[in-house]
Amino acid sequence: MSDIPQDHLDTVKKIEEKYAALHQDAGSFLKGFLYQRPLTYWDYVEVDTLLTLQKPRTNYPDEPIFIMYHQVTELLLKLIVHELKQIVHAEKNNADFFTVKLERVNRYAGILTQSFSVMREGMDYDQYNEFRLALAPASGFQSAQFRVIEIMCTALHNLLNHRVKGSMSPDASIDELFGELYWLDAGYDRKTGRKTQLMQLFEVKYVDSFKRLAAKMREQHVLSRYHSMLNAGADVTRLKHALRNFDHTYNVIWPLAHLKTAEYYLNSRGEGKAATGGSEWQKYLHPSYQRRIFFPELWTEEELKNWGQF
Repeated sequence: MSDIPQDHLDTVKKIEEKYAALHQDAGSFLKGFLYQRPLTYWDYVEVDTLLTLQKPRTNYPDEPIFIMYHQVTELLLKLIVHELKQIVHAEKNNADFFTVKLERVNRYAGILTQSFSVMREGMDYDQYNEFRLALAPASGFQSAQFRVIEIMCTALHNLLNHRVKGSMSPDASIDELFGELYWLDAGYDRKTGRKTQLMQLFEVKYVDSFKRLAAKMREQHVLSRYHSMLNAGADVTRLKHALRNFDHTYNVIWPLAHLKTAEYYLNSRGEGKAATGGSEWQKYLHPSYQRRIFFPELWTEEELKNWGQF
């Protein structure tokens, strides 16, 4: 009589069935378990690699803080993208499932807004204003994940420059819409047709992938999925609250925190320093100027009128 516990035998049987379905020999995989090293925290999290990813361009002690802050921000953005992917690629519309994902997104967005104290109070004023000169023309504007989140959340028509928003045809092509996106104002002079180096480098690297994503999201973005559930008569009360919360946190509170930090380092002494990417940051960063609103249908006319002021 075997002294191997039945649950162990059942597990081996399941492993054999799994690999048989893949036309693989389960025995070779089982033998592999004998040779594996014990898993450690530092290997699993890649700690040694992670701690080598900060590569300052100057010798100022506070520059690594600036780098690590932005690296943490990118990881938080990746968490948001991770949850949004589960919404836009879900096989079925499910208000409860979507709400859980949006509430996770809101927790990550909340951390983003609170984390600006690291930037505002965590670096020496003079050091920052010296080492930042070595970073041009790089800018946080060039965060691709930020744009991915925009495209996954809403229709491109909601991301247009305020001059043309509401006037472009519903059938406008993706190329036409991309020519009028609000964020072009950070590095494109419409009078001269010239783009800053910041914008040129950004578009060369990312714009084609953004357009491919936008094509996939035409009828699949978060707002579209919400409309589908609403039209089907689903109870979207909690989901609507979560969507409003995210819209306001991501598109008002976070930009205002960013603007407040920029004002401290670039203009608190009345110097009006330029951004490393060359944008008119005083104007561009303010949410009432950007008017980036993912879910406009969820806000009243008064709220939309005062966007960025509440």
